[in-house]
Amino acid sequence: MTAPPGTPYHRLARTPAHRWWRTLLGTLFALLGGIAVVLLVYVAYVVAAELSGRPDGPDGMAGFGPLAELAVGFLSIAALLPMILLAARLIQSRPAGTLSSVEGRIRWRWLMICVPVAAIAIILFLIGGTALGALTGQDAGLDDPLAGWGPFLTSTAVLFLVVPLQAAAEEYLCRGWLLQALGAWFRSPWVPIVAQALVFAALHGWGTPFGFADLLVFGVVTGWVTVLTGGLEAAIALHVMNNLISSVVAGAFGQLEMDETAADMPWQLAAADLPILLGFAAVIVWLARRRRLATVSPDSGPEIGTGLPVTAVHPGAAV
Repeated sequence: MTAPPGTPYHRLARTPAHRWWRTLLGTLFALLGGIAVVLLVYVAYVVAAELSGRPDGPDGMAGFGPLAELAVGFLSIAALLPMILLAARLIQSRPAGTLSSVEGRIRWRWLMICVPVAAIAIILFLIGGTALGALTGQDAGLDDPLAGWGPFLTSTAVLFLVVPLQAAAEEYLCRGWLLQALGAWFRSPWVPIVAQALVFAALHGWGTPFGFADLLVFGVVTGWVTVLTGGLEAAIALHVMNNLISSVVAGAFGQLEMDETAADMPWQLAAADLPILLGFAAVIVWLARRRRLATVSPDSGPEIGTGLPVTAVHPGAAV
């Protein structure tokens, strides 16, 4: 079943089949299924390392090094993605594509427009944060030795394979599943937006107050953009570019250990990130309006998930 025509993104789980227990059961299904897959992947990784005679890492378990551990960690998060899609389809009895957008699918052309905008935003964020850190006496680590072309190209290739899956999975969990789960109960998008942002920040750990605040703002801004544009594309683009570019830079210096997260961000980076996030949101909403991007479900229910044209609606109507 699909939501009624004219439904904004955050209300797409409010279908005729909606029941409170479906959302609860779907959440448990996605989390428990994801945990099961994570355990299988991790056990397989450790067994393979043991059989290969690899040395023990800092955690006392055999491993293939920081890059492999990073890849396994990212793929473990990515395991949530198919579980979330299955939960929507099998338990909530709605098209899984309604987690992607009001058109029932990922709008690939729109996603490709968002990617360069996101890349520019993240590059400006890293430059601004590094410059502010240098001005305030923080060591940016730019004098550290480079890893060399071989390790750099290897790590970059691996990161391009795993980072988009990991970042997309987090978006489908927070800006997708959680936003719509709460949106089924609230007509206004702001309670779901703030609630999923709090969960998103908490999932990264507490770290520093500045890091937690930055994650919270990231979650609110991307949630707002998701509702205004009717889909996850812009949020996915920003999340992927953030994780990919920052990881590639870390890989250039051979610093891919998973001992820190975005929650450990210093105040300099957090301060630089706020105007960048707001600027990214403004540009994306402007582009969406110029393209007359659909922000509510189409007038004809069967169009959901078919890729057929959908009547464009002004983004302001989604709020």
